[in-house]
Amino acid sequence: MFIHKLELVNFRNYEHCKIEFQTNKTILVGKNAQGKTNLIESIYYLAVLSSYRASGDSELIKKGESSAVIKAMVEKSFTNVNLDIIINPPKHKLLKVNSIKKSGYSQFLGNLIVVNFSISDLLLLRGSPSDRRKWIDDSISQLYPAYIDRLHKYNKIRVQRNNLLKEFKGNINLTQSQKDSLFVWNEQIIKSGSNLIHLRMKYLKEIQSRACEKHKFISFGEENLLVKYNSTITGDFDCVEDEIMPPEKIAELYSINISQKQAEEIIRSQTVTGPHRDDILFFINGINAKNFASQGQQRTIVLALKLAELDFIKSITDENPVLLLDDVLAELDQSRQNYLLDSIGENIQTIITTVDISNFPPEYLEGVTIYNVESGKIKGI
Repeated sequence: MFIHKLELVNFRNYEHCKIEFQTNKTILVGKNAQGKTNLIESIYYLAVLSSYRASGDSELIKKGESSAVIKAMVEKSFTNVNLDIIINPPKHKLLKVNSIKKSGYSQFLGNLIVVNFSISDLLLLRGSPSDRRKWIDDSISQLYPAYIDRLHKYNKIRVQRNNLLKEFKGNINLTQSQKDSLFVWNEQIIKSGSNLIHLRMKYLKEIQSRACEKHKFISFGEENLLVKYNSTITGDFDCVEDEIMPPEKIAELYSINISQKQAEEIIRSQTVTGPHRDDILFFINGINAKNFASQGQQRTIVLALKLAELDFIKSITDENPVLLLDDVLAELDQSRQNYLLDSIGENIQTIITTVDISNFPPEYLEGVTIYNVESGKIKGI
């Protein structure tokens, strides 16, 4: 997989820019707040249809403009694919593949797959559960585009169910009509939520084995990494020891859980359990890394996860994803930086942002295309 061309119109601080990627390694150099991360963000948006920085699409549009455009020509399976996105809130974004309009996200996703490694990822363990859920949801959506439709469907069902719960006004003594209405929404959220939990378990199971191996190497064999999916429905899923639950089994537990929580949900007027409340836990030698791991250990975990993603995507798609490294090298110590650079295959398109190229090993800069980024303008060096 290779991005040949990228064009931005009114995206962040870019009024209009075009960039061609000529080699597998590209470095974007520039001072802070010049637009390096904005360019990485646009590529990420092409892959997952959401930003890893903005809370909404309106933040992506250049000040004073009403819409933004992202275009790219991507080589996939030895065929060039043209991708177009028009971001025009509050309307739905317009998606095109080879000039053909796509009505659903799942019809667009999968044409470009990326692994993004940014400074914010280094805070993955210390961040909120919603940060970790976004990480796994974005990752799965690229490999299984139907997942994003299922996630959107689940969220719509949850909103409708919450609206119904609010109508009860905290009265747990429901009429038969109210019970029937709640039953309908319960059935829908159980089916939808069970599929999401199943796919998250499946993804983490694959990532665990690869990440554990890489983590052990970086830590000189002294640390064992364990990933757990902390589900409000099924309990903790040990990605090493436990078998992946089929959706039907998850649905059984879901039904019991939702029955037990009914009074609480009516009183609180909201859905209190489900994949929207789940989390991902990381352990080093059996100890919760979020609470006890050093900064270096946490960065080792994230580095192992990102490299595991690269391997897993290649195993599924038989193509290398595009690797995006956004100012992350400066935040890694020399040993971790060297391990990351050494782990990147020569045939993986890698786009790196940095404020200074002097820290790169001279041999790494051979055959690398370097662009200077200044005030939303890109120039060759």
